[in-house]
Amino acid sequence: MPAMKISFLGTGSGTSTNRAHTAMVYDCDDGTRLLVDTSSGNSVARNGSELGIPVASYDQVLLSHHHPDHMSGLMFVQFVRALERQDAPPLDVYLTEEPLEWAIKMCNASHLNVATVNQDGAMNSDGRQVMRWNVVTPGQQINLGPTTTASCFPADHISGAVGWRVESGGLAVVFSGDTRYNPQLIEAAKGAQLLIHEAFRTEVDKELAKLHGHATAADAGRSATQAGAAELVLTHLDSSFHADFQPLIDEAKEHYDGPVSVASDLLQVTVSSP
Repeated sequence: MPAMKISFLGTGSGTSTNRAHTAMVYDCDDGTRLLVDTSSGNSVARNGSELGIPVASYDQVLLSHHHPDHMSGLMFVQFVRALERQDAPPLDVYLTEEPLEWAIKMCNASHLNVATVNQDGAMNSDGRQVMRWNVVTPGQQINLGPTTTASCFPADHISGAVGWRVESGGLAVVFSGDTRYNPQLIEAAKGAQLLIHEAFRTEVDKELAKLHGHATAADAGRSATQAGAAELVLTHLDSSFHADFQPLIDEAKEHYDGPVSVASDLLQVTVSSP
């Protein structure tokens, strides 16, 4: 039976003090491993090691947008990977045009294992290419493995922000990215086995969430229902919901009848065909 395992390495919002920032690993049915967002600092390496997922095992990264809580960990991922796999091909990074501009700035600012960077990728001091940029546009399908494909869709957050739909072995997993309530997400998530949706706050703070480009748990529940998703997992939690996330679940369930859970750092979820 086809299956896909999702490992949550970071599930906190940008202001979270209790959780690592956003990063997930998808282990697909055909053996393809994807890193979706890269958290910040060394969270991917630290939490991945707890789950037996070494940094050196990543060959492909999908980025949702250029905010540092989603992208700045990329520098540590490529650094550790290059050290441990001297003969590895460049790390393939899939992103839209705006995040590419910021990725280049980040490389130039940090110089962490990067001596030169251009529109094609990043090179270390030995002239070895350690990262390769792959610019994508919403709706474009990219082939990532024998049966694994991905496509992004616009998120309502900042310019260039996207969510991702990954399909493998007949399974579809959709990540909302950081977004307000988003009809384009609903369209992209139709028929998905799993919808991973941010839930920054509850409806009590819906204006605050909207102001900062984020969704409520109610938004996530509505989206899951309208998309016909089989399961909903909430992530990107603010600090106030770290210890007690039940209000998020309760609110999502007011709008969605399927299974709802809240992701925590180091959680692993396996998705399979019905």
